[in-house]
Amino acid sequence: MNDTALTPAARPLDRLRAAYGTRRLMARGGAAMVLGLAGYGAVAASQQVAVATGLKPAPTSERKLAKMEQKVTQLQTRVATIRRTAELHASRIEQRQALLAAALTGEGESRELARATLAIDPDATRLAADTIKPFLRVETRQAELAAVAQRELDQRYAATAKTVRKLGISTARLAKGGSAMGGPLVEANSAEARADLAADQQFRSLFMSWKKLDRLEQGVIAIPSVQPVQKLQFTSNFGIRSDPFRGTAAMHAGVDIPGPSGTPIYATADGVISHAGRQGGYGNMVEINHGKGIATRYGHLSKILVSDNTRVKRGQLIALMGSTGRSTGPHLHYEVRIDGHAVNPVPFLTTADYLMAAQDRAVGQIPVSTSGPAPQD
Repeated sequence: MNDTALTPAARPLDRLRAAYGTRRLMARGGAAMVLGLAGYGAVAASQQVAVATGLKPAPTSERKLAKMEQKVTQLQTRVATIRRTAELHASRIEQRQALLAAALTGEGESRELARATLAIDPDATRLAADTIKPFLRVETRQAELAAVAQRELDQRYAATAKTVRKLGISTARLAKGGSAMGGPLVEANSAEARADLAADQQFRSLFMSWKKLDRLEQGVIAIPSVQPVQKLQFTSNFGIRSDPFRGTAAMHAGVDIPGPSGTPIYATADGVISHAGRQGGYGNMVEINHGKGIATRYGHLSKILVSDNTRVKRGQLIALMGSTGRSTGPHLHYEVRIDGHAVNPVPFLTTADYLMAAQDRAVGQIPVSTSGPAPQD
């Protein structure tokens, strides 16, 4: 049958059926397209998740970028380590120089000098070897100087200890204050404590030797070491003598130094005035407590120029010579006492030069006070 055979009423119906079939086909095709797009999106998303979780390798360009970033980070870390290591070596050179200077001059602060002994990570040093070559050359020279300084410290300690023992004073008394215990607090996390745990042994040994000598020389400050008068001579020595008033044998606890009335009298060591006034047969008397159990007494004074509980310095003018108390004429009765017992003052006066040098190193000064007496030959 062809279109020419259809009735006019049937033609629109056929056209409607044909149009309906086309629309249904288009609808089916659109749905299929939507489902297809949805499926593509799901696949793409699953691929991205796989890459992110490492289940699937990233594209070549992304892997290269990640490696480059890793190399840059490693390089930055390396440069930072080299820079920090160079800074540590430069700082340590300065600190070691200070320790070497302290070993020769006696001047230095314990906590700061302790930093000179700190060791630096050898791995970091090897990493920075090319950069820090100049520093390493300086440090090698410093190590050579440290050996020389070590010998100097050992010799000075031995000589000072020998001199102190000749005076009948133990080094333990001067270094530790007798049997008492004490000293500055060193916190567990301080630089000095850390230096003990991570120390360069050569410079740690040098530091400990310096510290040992410094403690001894600080203690020597308590030892009488300058003449109490400008012109030193004796009319009566320490020990058993004939008493000038009774003519019988008696113990003389000091030495008698003659001179005109009004002759200046000087403190023979740093200390605190424990007595300034009248004292029996001493007449007008000054007693100075020098610490470490050591004291000096100055008797028969015409005038006292200091008062109780005041601090005086070695070589400071404290009184004028006279003839007060149990005295036959103007002179100074001078005593040195250790733990309350009188000892012969003469060895203290004859070793004055060496003791003064040790004391001056300990306090970081060179001359005795200009108001004090000059040492006599």
